[in-house]
Amino acid sequence: MENNDKYFAVMIVDDNDIDNIINSKMIEGANLAKIIYTHNSAASAIDFLKNIQKISTPDENKLPNYIFLDIDMPMMDGFQFLEEFKTLHEDIRNHCKVIMLSASVNPSDKQQASSSPYFVKYLNKPLQKEHLVDL
Repeated sequence: MENNDKYFAVMIVDDNDIDNIINSKMIEGANLAKIIYTHNSAASAIDFLKNIQKISTPDENKLPNYIFLDIDMPMMDGFQFLEEFKTLHEDIRNHCKVIMLSASVNPSDKQQASSSPYFVKYLNKPLQKEHLVDL
């Protein structure tokens, strides 16, 4: 059977399990990625990426092409994730593109997100199929 997925993997980072389920189904329905990594905390997502980094030559087939990142999460928010992300290996930073996916309508959140060199897009929740077409 032919694989019609556009990318190998994407990652969803959101503390809301319902949002994770909905966003996963949306990504599946759009045939965006073969694998969807889901993390309900930013710290868990960073640890996952650090574990990939421990491999002497990072295997890009395991890396997500896109990271859908919520802003408002306990313990480590989306902006703190971006601060940790910039300490990861260059191969990981260059491969993974970060999309902020948030319910926040605060313009300063979008402005702060866009100041990160790893940020590529800001989307408002809920994730919609139209959001995925241009990726």
